[in-house]
Amino acid sequence: MKKVIYIVLGLMLFATTDVSAQFWKKLKKDAQKELDKIEIPTELPSSDILSEDEIGRGLKEALNQGVKKGVTQLNKKDGYLKDPQIKIPMPAEAKKVEDKLRSLGQGKKVDEAIESMNRAAEDAAEGAKDIFVAAIKGMTLTDAMSILKGEEDAATNYLSKATRAELAKKFNPIIKASLDKVGATKHWKTVFGTYNKIPFVTKINPNLEEYVTNKALNGLFIQVAKEELLISNDPMARVTDLLKKVFGN
Repeated sequence: MKKVIYIVLGLMLFATTDVSAQFWKKLKKDAQKELDKIEIPTELPSSDILSEDEIGRGLKEALNQGVKKGVTQLNKKDGYLKDPQIKIPMPAEAKKVEDKLRSLGQGKKVDEAIESMNRAAEDAAEGAKDIFVAAIKGMTLTDAMSILKGEEDAATNYLSKATRAELAKKFNPIIKASLDKVGATKHWKTVFGTYNKIPFVTKINPNLEEYVTNKALNGLFIQVAKEELLISNDPMARVTDLLKKVFGN
C-alpha cells in the first residue's frame, strides 16, 4: 500500500513538471500494476449474511423472550393493576353502574371488584405462557419473512391474529379458576346485585369471565409487544448471539 501511495504521489508531482512522454507512460503503467494487486471486496462477509432460517429462528426467539418477560411482569402483584395501559376497568356498559354506586357511597365495593379482576388476570397470566410458546413453534418461514417486512410490532400482531381465538378458548377456564381463587366472582356479584336492587334501574350483569378473559389477553399482547420493540430498538435487550445477529442486521 505504501508503494502505491508513493507512485500516486509521483504521478501528481510529475504531472506538473516537464517530463518525457515515455517516462510518464512507464510511471502510469507501474502504478496500475500495483493498484491491480489490491482486492476490493464486492460482497459482505458471509458471516454477516442472514439466511432465511436464521431470520425465522431469530424472530421466534425474540417472541419467546418477549412472552417469557411479559408473562413474568404481569404475573406479579400489580402487574395489571398498576399499569395504566392494561389495567382492567369496569366494562364500558357498566359505567353507569359504577357512577351510580359511587354516588351512593358504594365506591369501595366498586374498587374491590376492579382490584379483584386485575388480581385474577395477574394470577392467570402464568398459564398463558405455554399456550403462546406452542403458537410460536407453529410459525412458518413464510410467516417469519412477512413479519420481517412488516412494522416493528408485526410479530406480536401476527401472534394475535393467528392465535387469539384459540388462546381465548384455552385461557377462559384459567381465568375462571383465578376469578374464583381471588374472590372476584363474589365482588362482581356484590356490585351488580347492589345496583340491580336500586328502584327503577335497568338491570345489568355482564359476563365476568368473558370480559376479564378478553381484557387479560389484550394486556398480554400489549406487554409482549413492548418486549418485542425493546429487542428491536435496544441492543442491550438482545441477550443471545442469534438475537444480536438478526436484529443487529
